[in-house]
Amino acid sequence: MRRQVILGAVVGLAVVVGIGVVVVASQQGWFASKDRQLLSRASRDAGQGRLEEAQTQLEDLIGTFPDSPWADDAMLKLGEVYEAQQNLVEARAMYRMLLERFPESSLISRTQDRLGRVNVGLLFSPTVTEFDEVHQVKPGDTLGKIASANGTTVEFLKRANGLTNDTIRPQQKLKVPKGRFSIVVDKSQKQLLLTENDQFIKSYAVGTGKDDSTPEGTFTIINKIPDPVWYKQGAVVPKDSPENILGTRWLGFDKTGYGIHGTVDAAPISQQTTAGCVRMTNSDVEELFAIVPIGTEVTIVN
Repeated sequence: MRRQVILGAVVGLAVVVGIGVVVVASQQGWFASKDRQLLSRASRDAGQGRLEEAQTQLEDLIGTFPDSPWADDAMLKLGEVYEAQQNLVEARAMYRMLLERFPESSLISRTQDRLGRVNVGLLFSPTVTEFDEVHQVKPGDTLGKIASANGTTVEFLKRANGLTNDTIRPQQKLKVPKGRFSIVVDKSQKQLLLTENDQFIKSYAVGTGKDDSTPEGTFTIINKIPDPVWYKQGAVVPKDSPENILGTRWLGFDKTGYGIHGTVDAAPISQQTTAGCVRMTNSDVEELFAIVPIGTEVTIVN
């Protein structure tokens, strides 16, 4: 009897140990396919800060198993690893590849968000891409003159070139954008799409006019005002008033009374609350304000 009890205990312990081994093996991906193993190891390495190891494994997965069911996950993860390494050009290329190769992926929305962040990071960095060129400052140049001649903004030039003031000197080299920015506002999707030479830059959430009052068509930005005063019927609301619905920036259209502006409204940004203008969060409209110059085309569709 005693021998049976001991034998039963040994068998029970073996079963418990065996189950534990299976659980650990499953968690570590020992029973998974090679591509799944690579993704699991890369995710673990990235999470523990071993970015070079994660990069190597993800590049191996994508190159060796291009048709893997985990290829889109690997591309997104590799783009994130590149971002963490501050390799923004490589991150942009990886996100673009994912969007092109896997348009039906469940990761599309996350990838577009990541790509938008990387694109703006590249715009405001010294990195010269295919959409940029280098301008050598000449005697008599000012940031305003350079911005006007190159279809950009002074704020863009300062942020892209790490300038803390408006002072520039002859022979200094400045990054300037050579692409043309344009905007599409989709009222039904509550989104503003920013492009450069028809290439996706970033998508922003927006609100539009109540009772579908935001006009459709193609317009041009003709003025840009930081911290705008709101001239409403019968009153002037100063820029620092909590009742000034325009927020921190105004980009006016060539259709009187309409434009893109920030907000002081606590309501979700996607709600239709304006009198016909396009409403953005203050942080988003400030970013857009720095990028697009006067003359930018804005197309509004339903």
